[in-house]
Amino acid sequence: MKETDQHCSSHPHSPIKGCDLLVMSLEREGVDTVFAYPGGASLDIHQSMARRGTLRVVLPRHEQGGVFGADGYARATGKVGVCMTTSGPGATNLVTGVANAFADSVPLVLITGQVNLQLIGRNAFQETDIFGVTLPICKYSYLITDVKDIPRVVKEAFYIASSGRPGPVVIDIPKNIQQTLTHEPEDWAAPVSLRSYNPDKRAEQEQLEKVLELIEQSKEPLLYVGGGVISSNGSDQLREFVKRTQIPVTTTLMGIGAFPETDPLSLKMLGMHGTAYANWATKETDLLLAFGCRFDDRVTGNVEAFASKAKIVHIDIDSSELNKNKRADYPVEGNICDALTRMNQMLEKKPLKADFSAWHKKIADWKKKAPLIWNADGKADGSEHIRSLHKEGHEEIIMPQEVIHLLNQLVEEDTIIVTGVGQHQMWAAQFYEYKKPRTLMTSAGLGSMGYGYPAALGAKVGCPDKQVINIDGDGSFQMNIQELATAKMENIAAKVIILNNQYLGMVAQWEDLFYQGLHANTFIGDFSGKETLYPDFVKIADGYSVKAERIVFKRDLKAALQRMLNSDEPYVLDIIIPNTAHVLPFIKSAGTVDDMVLEARE
Repeated sequence: MKETDQHCSSHPHSPIKGCDLLVMSLEREGVDTVFAYPGGASLDIHQSMARRGTLRVVLPRHEQGGVFGADGYARATGKVGVCMTTSGPGATNLVTGVANAFADSVPLVLITGQVNLQLIGRNAFQETDIFGVTLPICKYSYLITDVKDIPRVVKEAFYIASSGRPGPVVIDIPKNIQQTLTHEPEDWAAPVSLRSYNPDKRAEQEQLEKVLELIEQSKEPLLYVGGGVISSNGSDQLREFVKRTQIPVTTTLMGIGAFPETDPLSLKMLGMHGTAYANWATKETDLLLAFGCRFDDRVTGNVEAFASKAKIVHIDIDSSELNKNKRADYPVEGNICDALTRMNQMLEKKPLKADFSAWHKKIADWKKKAPLIWNADGKADGSEHIRSLHKEGHEEIIMPQEVIHLLNQLVEEDTIIVTGVGQHQMWAAQFYEYKKPRTLMTSAGLGSMGYGYPAALGAKVGCPDKQVINIDGDGSFQMNIQELATAKMENIAAKVIILNNQYLGMVAQWEDLFYQGLHANTFIGDFSGKETLYPDFVKIADGYSVKAERIVFKRDLKAALQRMLNSDEPYVLDIIIPNTAHVLPFIKSAGTVDDMVLEARE
């Protein structure tokens, strides 16, 4: 079909371009924001969005920033996040973000431009088989070869991304398909029909009755809750279930916020850097109720020894997760929100008779024995950059855990915390008390550095009335530092706290523990020794016209945090911490609870 510059017409029978049909399809899915970086193979789509003016287009400064922004938007709102790039390097720059969303079950639709159909397979300029590249790391991939398929594909993509176990879906659209003329479909409301895809999984009534029977028979039950409870919008149902059963709750990193951590029945996070009392409870429980989780290796350690005394009930919407990592005594396929709702109804008619007060007492004693604490003694002076800055003694050194603890006291409970990956990520999980779902966003399954700041921008775009704070490390923040420009130019008032220790802290911690303290390429400061702190984040932020300040002394911490929180603009707060601080407790990979390190050691 001959290309034309004809714009889309309001008349239903007038021909329109494929790019306009795509934008109209997005509008009909309720999309309000697209994180998009333009290029030759997606230029027509950007032209269409500019002409129609119905979608907010957030322009990142790197495609990875765009996909992480869409990811943060999706996690914060519960809606499908949308990002768009050109072909070739633009598309491949999305790959980490696609894998990240796939690992954490985040609903995304990723639209990539592609070279003309007749050029595919000929190594054309900026051609990459993004359809093939992303097949193992997304829920579904499309390559559109007929312009008339655009409305159907878009509708299917949003349905697949958001239903069942959520995940990313890729739509690859050749440039000539975007430019081809067609007509609006006769029936926009045609239902999605996918023969092989049935995401509406519900547990059998007899299975749920059996779960309640097992609870009645147990003496020391424990709820092990994952991100599936949050993604299924089942947090309220979980809270009611705990109220009716009085079963203590521990969560995965992805499950944080599903149950309020201020509740006496909360044991916070379990696993490698989980609380000691959560891990002890997992070791001793006689019934482990695994709801919406996948027995990740960072949770289980030595999987054979994990919860070895317990009968295990595993409820998950994805049947492939059942008995994959840990064999369950009672595996149940089904939507966890639905399962909790129905079990609550059953408990309303027939309340539990079991008494778990002795179990509660044992857990309370464990909490007293090993609370989450930090040590601000002179060992922090071992950090060279700290010694050169602090002439007044170690009492003015800022410990990273204290930053998180104080921040928790200063903010509202619906504040959204977004982290990068590293030590700061674990401290944010440990020392902040999350009370609501969708208030912690982090790259959990993939562990992708650079996630934090662009995801915080996406979360703030999706929830403009909430305070959004990125807690980051100096290594992780630098991986997408260019998104300061996006924050300034798009007027996105997300804040960032940099816990700056001049090291790739988590890797350096492993070197301290297992490699005799030999730091091999984990120091990211100034090798020459000319600069005490490197780089200068305040100067960099100033170059982007973003407000920033650095603090070194504990006496300045609270006031600086308050200034950041009171600002209605993007803000960078660079906080200097010692590199000798370790994340504790700690269980080594493939270790057991008996290997748990509770205190700092030489």
